Amino acid sequence: MKQSLNSLTITQAQTGLRSKQFSPVELVQSCLDRIQAFDTKIHAFLTLNADAIKQSQKADVSQSLGGIPIVVKDNFLTHGLRTTASSKVLDNYIPQYDATVVKKLKKAGAIIIGKTNMDAWAHGSSTETSDYGPTLNPWNTDFLPGGSSGGSAAAVAADFCIAGIGSETAGSIRQPAAWCGVTGFKPTYGRVSRYGVIAMASSTDSPGPITKNVTDSAFLSQVIAGNDPFDATTSPIPVPNYYQNSKLKFKKFKIGLPREYMQVMQPAALPLITTAVNQLESLGHVVEEISLIHPKYSIGVYTLVQRSEVSSNLARYDGIRYGYGRSAFSAEAKRRIMLGTYALSSGYYDKYYQKAQKVRSLIIQDFSAAFSQVDLIIDPPSPGPALPVGATVDQAMFGEMQDILVEPSSIAGLTGISVPCGFIGGLPLGFGLIGPQFAESRVFQVAHQYQQVTQWHEQKPTL
Repeated sequence: MKQSLNSLTITQAQTGLRSKQFSPVELVQSCLDRIQAFDTKIHAFLTLNADAIKQSQKADVSQSLGGIPIVVKDNFLTHGLRTTASSKVLDNYIPQYDATVVKKLKKAGAIIIGKTNMDAWAHGSSTETSDYGPTLNPWNTDFLPGGSSGGSAAAVAADFCIAGIGSETAGSIRQPAAWCGVTGFKPTYGRVSRYGVIAMASSTDSPGPITKNVTDSAFLSQVIAGNDPFDATTSPIPVPNYYQNSKLKFKKFKIGLPREYMQVMQPAALPLITTAVNQLESLGHVVEEISLIHPKYSIGVYTLVQRSEVSSNLARYDGIRYGYGRSAFSAEAKRRIMLGTYALSSGYYDKYYQKAQKVRSLIIQDFSAAFSQVDLIIDPPSPGPALPVGATVDQAMFGEMQDILVEPSSIAGLTGISVPCGFIGGLPLGFGLIGPQFAESRVFQVAHQYQQVTQWHEQKPTL
């Protein structure tokens, strides 16, 4: 094939492997060569799988992901392969089992070629808080890739792999996908198992794919979704055929455009969002302005809920059962632990945490009312394109401010997607859609239609 193997999509790689145009070994080697040549510039990886080639030699290409190299964010446990969550607390931690998502990928024949960098413990939206140094944006290395799944997003954008896996608590898939010019999908909370994912905020953590287009996201979601007996929060609702549904002949949907969300967008980004809206209308969809609770109110809710759950989840890292002592926590982790512990303490629980949960219920009800009137809602993942390296310094609320547009949908447990919609100053901008819980097929369908009439997702950075 004329196209470099590492730049293929999942469906292209499947076709080539099954028609014997190339072998799994050649496909994996192409990605490893690309990583060796350019990852010193991007720093997307923390650990590479030394057995990737050996595993590719045994790959069965008749499997759905047989022989296809995929990267996994470093907060997913991988049996025998170092997992750090980008924190020196777990610098030498080798898991004894696979996360459910990883187990499903391996069962489908995928080759896990490496673990990608992230904000330590997923605390951030830049990948600049990693204890191992920041990942840089492949479009311009003076800029950040977003986070916390920045390593996976950068790896997909740089063609270091065929696809990637991230996790989202509030924007951590969609925002880095937007900043790196790739497709990022957040499933409904409970659609994909959290078992074996190092927890940040247990009530919003959602594993999902970061890919080169929408159909790949649908395909990968099909593999990793479903009920898991090891995760009581997963849903028993059967998983539809996302891949086939994404390619259905389009149905006209009514799509809401929240005026409060547009007020948060940077002026330079608004024309690109307007153009994307016009393209949806040209496809036959009806876009109408709606009103939602202003996303600024989600910042306080998310901050209190997330910090409280962080303080609980990080309590297990005491240096006794595994990992290093608590002195190894970074400043950001310590800040979040202290704030969360304070919010949950006697005398303050009702004043802070419980009040935040009440406002969270109002946000959920607001979305429910909106979805009784429209099928989908436009939700750009970020107010603008990537920010420069160093933007997080002395900015304790950096992540919350950058994720302001996706925090409401995350705390409501909704599904959403980010797709590229243009460039500002040479940096990608993302356009997003959110749907009701378990409306993944609807989100995939409209996002795929959008990519059928645009070419932004086909643009590649020059490394």
